[in-house]
Amino acid sequence: MANVATHHQTASTALTAAEIAALALSLAHLGTGPQATTARRALHALLDTTPHDDAPHADAHNAATHDDVVTTTLATLTTPLDASTSDRARVVAAAITEHRVVRLCYGDAGANVTIREVEPVTCLVHRDHWYLVGWCRMRRGIRAFRFDRILAVESTGLLARPRRADRYLPFQRRTT
Repeated sequence: MANVATHHQTASTALTAAEIAALALSLAHLGTGPQATTARRALHALLDTTPHDDAPHADAHNAATHDDVVTTTLATLTTPLDASTSDRARVVAAAITEHRVVRLCYGDAGANVTIREVEPVTCLVHRDHWYLVGWCRMRRGIRAFRFDRILAVESTGLLARPRRADRYLPFQRRTT
């Protein structure tokens, strides 16, 4: 029997950005119980062992900045959401799974509040913030909505067009 504590990530167990986002969102609204704590610790260990594939010519400043972004993002991924945000995350997660349009009451950075219908694609974390990534029907384009600026969310019951999450992850590295 393999000792799980000595498990090291290999190429066959590497997770995509979309898979990490799905796991993290699922964990985020679990609360603070013992199973949630254990699951977050496992995700932290898995992500902490992700090999860096930085180009050999990357300078020390870029590497330090990258490590800072990764460290901050990892902390956000493995921290439980507050109850209100957790409730909104559940609605968003269900809408993603069921391919349903959501209606957001959203306050932007300038404190302008709009009501938007969004076809949710995925959720992600970048630095200190969770984002819903989806097709905004009002703006007719893909947008990222910070969870802490989503004032309310509800499912409209309308079917959303299925979209591949890997095409809509703005913070991941692009390969040429």
